[in-house]
Amino acid sequence: MPAPASYDAVIVGGGHNGLTAAAYLARAGRRVLVLERLAVTGGAAVSARPFPGVDARLSRYSYLVSLLPRKIVDDLGLRFAVRERSVSSYTPAERGGRATGLLVGGGWARTRASFERLTGGGREYAAWEEFQALTGRVARRVFPTLTEPLPTRAELRRRIDDDTAWRALFEEPIGAAVEERFHDDLVRGVVLTDALIGTFADAHDPSLRQNACFLYHVIGGGTGDWNVPVGGMGALTDALADAARAAGAEIRTGHEVTRITPGTRAAEVEFRTGTGDDTGRVGARHVLVNASPEALAALLDEEHPEPAEGAQFKVNMLLTRLPRLRDTTVDPREAFAGTFHVAEGYDALATAYAEAAAGSVPSAPPSEIYCHSLTDPTILAPDLVRRGYQTLTLFGLHTPARLFRADNTATRAEVLAATLAQLDAHLAEPLADCLATDADGRPCVEARTPLDLEAELRLPGGNIFHRDLAFPYAREGIGRWGVETAHEPVLLCGAGAVRGGGVSGVPGHNAAMAVLERPA
Repeated sequence: MPAPASYDAVIVGGGHNGLTAAAYLARAGRRVLVLERLAVTGGAAVSARPFPGVDARLSRYSYLVSLLPRKIVDDLGLRFAVRERSVSSYTPAERGGRATGLLVGGGWARTRASFERLTGGGREYAAWEEFQALTGRVARRVFPTLTEPLPTRAELRRRIDDDTAWRALFEEPIGAAVEERFHDDLVRGVVLTDALIGTFADAHDPSLRQNACFLYHVIGGGTGDWNVPVGGMGALTDALADAARAAGAEIRTGHEVTRITPGTRAAEVEFRTGTGDDTGRVGARHVLVNASPEALAALLDEEHPEPAEGAQFKVNMLLTRLPRLRDTTVDPREAFAGTFHVAEGYDALATAYAEAAAGSVPSAPPSEIYCHSLTDPTILAPDLVRRGYQTLTLFGLHTPARLFRADNTATRAEVLAATLAQLDAHLAEPLADCLATDADGRPCVEARTPLDLEAELRLPGGNIFHRDLAFPYAREGIGRWGVETAHEPVLLCGAGAVRGGGVSGVPGHNAAMAVLERPA
């Protein structure tokens, strides 16, 4: 028999989605309790000082903001700001024995000139502009639906009202659209990367998981822009926690939920605190779970769904200065301000995927790098800013969890060395010469594999999306908001919900809306 419902809602997990749900429900007058396993709230969207004795507060696991709707910021009165990056991306290359690259940003004229220098004509730029217009139309029409009840597939198609875009993004593998429109290998690779960030797939994977990933990366804010959170990602989750508390939600950290027992109209939540010696239980009309579907199944003592494997390699670094580039036509402050693509030509991405799928570390690991502190120096102590220090955040692709299971420590070191070697190939000086050192004299480099993320954040298989992303429309067995489960009192409010993934607050908002539509 479940315990009496002493709360209207208990939220399992104090990550950004759980805090979003808590703030909405508390503002609606519901009695809300958040139970968070760790000592702090924020989940994967936190800021931390990873290097001993160095006052640099980095966004440790998640980095940029695109999918967070302005509606959530305004509804909850969040004191949180983002800044646009001056450059969208820079991709170094070697052409005719000469170091060059593709710079996207700084206005259309500069971008066009960069395309023409790289590709020897205007065809690729024209195709780029056309494709950007296509994804822009889709973004403006799809993004507002993320905080509405799920449309059907037919309704979403009518809303997009563009058969060419629908075919390219929703029906055929994204590789077909890329190859149909672009001819330069480097340009093709730059376009494709949005389909692979956090998703282990080939451009022509028939599952279309890469298409869903691409869609979420290009619709953010209705523009596709990826902005820098001022103060780091922790500034957002701190603002959400403040909003939830101000509305009356109770947040308890150091409380690990161990079991959920659902009834027909309420559920019981069991938890332990501290070292696990102290236990407790509480009843609630609704339980919102800000954890993976696999974790939810374990809490319900049900069969676990097969986890989707994570495939990203995350590296945080602090530099005493930005390294000089072999391509002397671009300032490093511009190149690293946007997304710096490494080993991400179209053929190179296909090769890296094939090698990893066969169980080998990619010979040329692809990665994307950016410098948060160029756009937002507030994450560094004033003394570090004065001395010219900068951060670098690296997101490695096609490094699935399977590669690390035999020996996580040794393979982590192998992948880190190979990944940084790919970066060094485009630098006029070794990155190692630019690395800062911590209080113990060690280089300021922190690397995390999918297995590390699994251990630290309870991400199944290290998957940052909890499971494969799904297209944002209804399908059989999915409820009105995409958060419902087989148990009426229990809802999923984490990244594994439909329209989850990324730092968006959307699953938290939608779970709260599902609760508020029901009788109190």
